[in-house]
Amino acid sequence: MVLQFGINMIVPILLCTFVGIFLDRLFSTSFIVIIMFFLGALAGFRNIFVFARNMNKHSTYLGSDADESVSSHPDEDFAEKMDRVYKDNMNE
Repeated sequence: MVLQFGINMIVPILLCTFVGIFLDRLFSTSFIVIIMFFLGALAGFRNIFVFARNMNKHSTYLGSDADESVSSHPDEDFAEKMDRVYKDNMNE
């Protein structure tokens, strides 16, 4: 999950930066790369925001409030909950 946060941030920044470098060379300018870098950063922040919002809705993440199946068995300990959630999602 942590790796996915990093990928969601760095990929738009790199793509927009490389497009900005290409456009700067094409038009013989020196400011498009700066604009594209900030657009990539905004896109990365948006990706992280959407990912974090959707992560809380997904029932496989223990501690999410989206689904009662994670906390429906009060006698289970944490390891048993993890096993049950894993097995439930393998059947989907």
